[in-house]
Amino acid sequence: MRVSRVQAEENRQTVINVASRLFREHGFDGIGLKDLMEAAGLTQGAFYKQFASKEDLAAQASTRALESAYDRWTAATTPNMATENPPTAHPEDPLGPVIGFYLSAGHREEKADGCPIVALGSDAARHGVTVKASFEAGIRAHLDVLERLMSDTQGEEFRTKAMAILSLMVGALTLSRVVNDPTLAQGFLDTAAAQARNMVTG
Repeated sequence: MRVSRVQAEENRQTVINVASRLFREHGFDGIGLKDLMEAAGLTQGAFYKQFASKEDLAAQASTRALESAYDRWTAATTPNMATENPPTAHPEDPLGPVIGFYLSAGHREEKADGCPIVALGSDAARHGVTVKASFEAGIRAHLDVLERLMSDTQGEEFRTKAMAILSLMVGALTLSRVVNDPTLAQGFLDTAAAQARNMVTG
């Protein structure tokens, strides 16, 4: 049966969404096309009608994962109009909302839905320019969020601080995931949270 253009596009988006989660959980090379397409409810033969290669899918899935992560950062920093009337800023702790969810034990355990920079950063470094371009765009978007949060209080220094804080947060989450000791893992998160706040207010 021939698939309509609308259905074909829906199938393509499903594959990208599924891949964005499975790649974060298993790595780009940790899951084959057959298993990936089965998870999307499609046959392996349908893959090459939708994507030029696995590298093409990796780039598109990376973009989707990074967009999802950016949306979480944005949601965390957007005042809830229903509970904050009027919405209030927190100049004494401008990064509080992002730090609260990013450097948390819950986020550490979110392998399939967590930060793609942590989950796939080292894999992306070994891939071609298209995958790296997806990550670069996503990283710049994350920096933009941090810059916006600090811009009212940091003046010209906020760009450099945003880069340092993102590096600190990504590194801490990575380290917390690769150790067995839960106390050490939490220590990385707590220490990074304190240092990130100090970099803004200090």
